[in-house]
Amino acid sequence: MNAIIFGANGQDGHYLTEVLYQKKIEVIEVSRNSGDVIGDVSNYSFVENQIKNIQPTYIFHLAANSTTKHNALFENHETISTGTLNILEAVKRHCPNSKVFITGSGVQFRNKGMPIKETDEFEANSPYSLARIHSVYAARYYRSLGLNVYVGYLFHHESPLRKPHHVSQMIALAVQRIAGGSDEVIELGDISVEKEWTFAGDITRGILTLVEQDKVFEAVIGSGVGYTIENWLEQCFGILGKDWHYHVRLRDGFTSEYKRLISNPETIKSLGWHPTEGLSDLAERMVMQTSPEIL
Repeated sequence: MNAIIFGANGQDGHYLTEVLYQKKIEVIEVSRNSGDVIGDVSNYSFVENQIKNIQPTYIFHLAANSTTKHNALFENHETISTGTLNILEAVKRHCPNSKVFITGSGVQFRNKGMPIKETDEFEANSPYSLARIHSVYAARYYRSLGLNVYVGYLFHHESPLRKPHHVSQMIALAVQRIAGGSDEVIELGDISVEKEWTFAGDITRGILTLVEQDKVFEAVIGSGVGYTIENWLEQCFGILGKDWHYHVRLRDGFTSEYKRLISNPETIKSLGWHPTEGLSDLAERMVMQTSPEIL
């Protein structure tokens, strides 16, 4: 068995590759900048050649710029929307028995503050969610043509591989520096925002759980457990035995995109998947992994 991962150089690609190797599945990593194969998923000829020549058992489309900002409109359309169409059309033409995973997101649903499930209503409230919604309808269309197309709606998940601008990593890195003697103060917005803090390695196990069965084709993948940014501050600074209040300044007038974003993972859990790490485990992983001076 073999698999192609488009967008393999992010945290999800890293942990998914680990899970696939554990399953003795050969992995071909594809990205625009690094990996086994360098190329752009928005280029149909490139995608078609890879799928035609490799004849993969599994295809995972993870490529995206994970921002909801408007200035990423065309990039997200090309990578997420066009990339999805390119993969699905190439599979239809050249290896229709492949299993294809398309990444969805919790932010593409109408958010009323209640736990979100895969059957809830979509809402195109950003260029990112617009692209995700389009890719889901493409997946459903090609599924109607007989392809094995899965959609996993991923809720917030974190790891030491997160980029520094994400609030989870921003805080973890600041704690590492403070452990080394820094007296810095970090500036944050609304720390009462509640979301999930699931380990990315658990989420990628959920992805494989979904594609290894043939009864459910769309599922929310998340812990279903929410914590605030303040909870994350308490966990990370607690590792040092320090009070976060001395190292955080809150911005006045900051308005967050949402107050609460939580999943209802009943469907994926019914398939046997459960997260293995909680908030404290994740905080320790992210703060301690690259900070030997804390040990």
